[in-house]
Amino acid sequence: MTQPSKATQTLTDSAPRRSLWRHRDFLLLWGGQSVSEIGSSITVLALPLAAVVLLDAGTFQVGLLTAMSTVPFLLVALPAGAMVDRAAKHRLMMWCDLGRLLLMASVPLATLPGLHLTYLHLLIVALLAGVLTVFFDVAYQSYLPTLLEREDLVDGNGKLGVTQSFAQFAGPSLGGVLVGALGAARALVADAASYGLSALSLLLIRTPEPPPHANHKERRIRDDIKEGLHFVVGHPILRKVVACTGTSNLFSAMLLAVEIPFMVRVLHLKPSGVGLVLTLAAVGGMVGGLVARPLADRFGSARIIWLAPLALGLPAFLAPLATPGWGVLFYPAGLAFFGMMAVVYNVAQVSYRQAITPHALLGRMNASVRFIVWGTMPLGALLGGVVGTWFGLRPTLWIAVIGSYAAVAWVFFSPLRHMRDVPTAPDPG
Repeated sequence: MTQPSKATQTLTDSAPRRSLWRHRDFLLLWGGQSVSEIGSSITVLALPLAAVVLLDAGTFQVGLLTAMSTVPFLLVALPAGAMVDRAAKHRLMMWCDLGRLLLMASVPLATLPGLHLTYLHLLIVALLAGVLTVFFDVAYQSYLPTLLEREDLVDGNGKLGVTQSFAQFAGPSLGGVLVGALGAARALVADAASYGLSALSLLLIRTPEPPPHANHKERRIRDDIKEGLHFVVGHPILRKVVACTGTSNLFSAMLLAVEIPFMVRVLHLKPSGVGLVLTLAAVGGMVGGLVARPLADRFGSARIIWLAPLALGLPAFLAPLATPGWGVLFYPAGLAFFGMMAVVYNVAQVSYRQAITPHALLGRMNASVRFIVWGTMPLGALLGGVVGTWFGLRPTLWIAVIGSYAAVAWVFFSPLRHMRDVPTAPDPG
């Protein structure tokens, strides 16, 4: 039987490890990435608000704009995984940050006197920034082992994951405040600045990066992509986890596509009110980050993969019940539970993926998983725009919440239901 590696042993080893709070280069990477994630989350709110407020964009146009930011995960994630393995990841990440800085800065510049902001401009910015985000995300996940010892990888990934989860919920809240104070277009300056800080933090990292492996040049990118996909799709449990996440992301993107129009046109909230609602919803994500490990210890690190969405996902049905006035509070309450469920679920399923994947396949496994689970998001965003236009915003919200909750069936009816904890070694199969 294959012996467990140091990285997978840490999933069940309770012995204290060397603190990453004293690791200079990791703190630089973590700090820069944290600022960048929050800036990107501001854009999630500011970009569609710019389309609605400045250009009077319709529901379908907002859905299309949302889809443009995620469609690169469907189009370029697989080749990006193979290409990142052939490049200097540290330098690639800096170039991605600088490119996104210029793209985001172009929006407020286009609103200056004598210039004209167009809907096409916003579409191009969303698409190109999405492409650069794909390459950055794949590169930084692959770059982390350069900075950390294998026994510290789980701790490092956990810290980066908690920051990302927090930013996805808290960033839009801050965006609402900035949009209210500065306007939708000028709020994007914050995202541009965050990419600049991220690039600077990367520049200050001193750990040398080993050169790309020479044998990659002898292999075709197509063969590398095929091997990663085969592992993900061929694994009897991993493919169920990916199906669950992809289905949930499809309907979550559908909800995201109509979220801003719903709060502005149905709940009659101003941008500052939108930010306040999302701030209240952010509490759920923070609570999820705090309780994820205790819940996994109490119920089982494998069992919590299906138990979290099954139990914690139910209160999300409060969101479509929201009405103007005090009834607005149903919306952040539903989102708070959804956010808590998402963080607990993601911590559990990522730990499972890390445990069962051989080290040589981790990069391609992550790229393949992202291709599938993020690739459903542009489809969901487009679907949200179409359904919202034809049937209305509230019915679309109901469909999105029901569909996202039903995704738990993939992992509930799987071998995970008969497991308590994740394995402590890669799957020999």
